[in-house]
Amino acid sequence: MNMKRLMSLRLKFLLVAVGSFLLTVSTLFICHQLAAYILELPESPFVSPFRWAIREVIRQIGSVSAMAIVGVVVFVMIYMWLTRGTTRYLKELDQTLVEVGLGRFDVRIPVRTSDELGNMAENLNRAMEGLHSSLREMTSGLEEIAEGRLDRKIPLQTGELARVAESINHMADRLNRSIEEERLAERSKNDLITGVSHDLRTPLTSILGFLKAIEEDRYKDETELRYYVNIAYEKSLDLKKLIDQLFEYTRIRNGLPLKLSELDLVGFICQLAEEFVPSLEQAGMVCRVTVDRMEVPILADGDLLVRAFENLMSNAIQYGAEGKYVDVQVDAAEGWASVKFTNYGEEIPSSSLPFLFDRFYRVEGSRSKSTGGTGLGLAIAKSIVEVHEGQISVTSNPQRTVFEARFPLAGV
Repeated sequence: MNMKRLMSLRLKFLLVAVGSFLLTVSTLFICHQLAAYILELPESPFVSPFRWAIREVIRQIGSVSAMAIVGVVVFVMIYMWLTRGTTRYLKELDQTLVEVGLGRFDVRIPVRTSDELGNMAENLNRAMEGLHSSLREMTSGLEEIAEGRLDRKIPLQTGELARVAESINHMADRLNRSIEEERLAERSKNDLITGVSHDLRTPLTSILGFLKAIEEDRYKDETELRYYVNIAYEKSLDLKKLIDQLFEYTRIRNGLPLKLSELDLVGFICQLAEEFVPSLEQAGMVCRVTVDRMEVPILADGDLLVRAFENLMSNAIQYGAEGKYVDVQVDAAEGWASVKFTNYGEEIPSSSLPFLFDRFYRVEGSRSKSTGGTGLGLAIAKSIVEVHEGQISVTSNPQRTVFEARFPLAGV
């Protein structure tokens, strides 16, 4: 902004003051000459009242004082008259600001001068135009969000509007995530119902079939009858196992409260290996436990953790009998404790690895056909590890399959 524009309003008021002073002096001079002329006129009924008024003012106040009083009054009146345009413009600016304060951002202030007031009007117009445009964008974005387009982002503005836009975008993101989580939960519930229905129907159909054959006396002798009863009993045990595992999985996923205490993973795993000796001998296998330190402390719920490790150990025995060994390795590094269960059975296809911990998922091929299973064991193990703020993973190649569970070390 140049000096002329900066000084224009000050110069205008200075010129008005000088002009008012000159007009006041001129007016006083004219009044003085007129008073002197009236006093010199001969007596007449028309002139006498004016002459008497002038003499009384001079006698009571004095000519100089009278001139001063008249001069002040005249100066004020002339100054106010000359500045009436600027005053009206200021009132117009004030009224516009009042309307802006009431929320009318579409008003425009006419630019009538090239001084500071005109510059103020231009700046206010630009500010209100930018504010109005920003509010239109935000309103449009909110309307789209209200119609369900939660991925719509409101462009970030400046100042407080930027915080408002950021808050709206954050709110939309959280709402979108909540809706996605709700959809995922609904889909998960439907998948669970479908999986449960399918897995319950298979053994139940077998049980009903054999019981119906018994009910209709469709057996040759007592030996065949006992065979039918035995099959129905075995299928009932499978059904009970599935229901128990389903109940356990649901209980853990619904936020089972943990009874945390410090336990030593080395001793925990050694005790677990001893308890599995009969199962290992039956499968013709041997469990080899290796550790890199005497104690590996973690905070865990022992009852839940043993269930997870039992599932991983049973899985290693079930699918790794061909390898004759189950290796369990316990170590600790960088604030994490690690337990690895290694079996040397058939390789898990790479396409199945990402889904191995999903409930009711079974690997297609000889691993599932020869062994069966509920498809919940690994899902339960994963849930238990995760409620302990741990991680579980699996790797597989033609030589070995390794399940690794990691937990935060206690006191780290």
